[in-house]
Amino acid sequence: MNKPSRLSQIHLFQGLPADQLAAVEMIAGAKTYERGQEIFTQGDPAGGFYAVLSGRVKIYKSSAAGKEFILHVFGPGEAFAEVPVFSGGEYPANASSLETSELLFFPRDRFRALIARLPDLAMNMLGLLSSRLRDFNRTIENLSLKEVPARLAAHLLLLLETTGASTFKLDLPKGHLASYLGTTPETLSRILKKMDESKLIHMAGHQITILDGEELEELATGLEKFA
Repeated sequence: MNKPSRLSQIHLFQGLPADQLAAVEMIAGAKTYERGQEIFTQGDPAGGFYAVLSGRVKIYKSSAAGKEFILHVFGPGEAFAEVPVFSGGEYPANASSLETSELLFFPRDRFRALIARLPDLAMNMLGLLSSRLRDFNRTIENLSLKEVPARLAAHLLLLLETTGASTFKLDLPKGHLASYLGTTPETLSRILKKMDESKLIHMAGHQITILDGEELEELATGLEKFA
């Protein structure tokens, strides 16, 4: 499979004609990162952005005490660290590979030159940034206004919507998922167990089956409390 056809799998480039995909392909560099390998660290000069061809990448920050807070997880087809394309400066967080991952890297200066002459690409970029802002606002709302059970319920409903199946595997190991939801692994396990006992879900290892989507929805939106 050649690189232009692979680029068409990246959401940012979907809808671009073949000649524009070829122009983007000319500036893209591919690299494979092993599980746990750092892609960049907070404070590194932001020379460009990345897109995931395969695998998964976590974006995270670490507290002074060494506690890790996962801000986002990106999978195949998604781009990340795109804000420096416009702002330059430094990467505001860390990125590392959750599993063996193949990424494409797009140098900032060369990509900006492409945007200047490809208006469709510029519109796609604006759409991506708008979507990212909505995701950021939702994350802030979840972490600041919702209790942990509501955050977990919202995440399970998102997985339900994304997979299109009532039975699915958790997208992250429980330790990483706890960090992403702003809680501890012990608290996460306790809430999952209670959801299972309450017949909201059925849990078998990392596999979840949604049994009562309506009650999960009420829990996620704050209409119902989960003691």
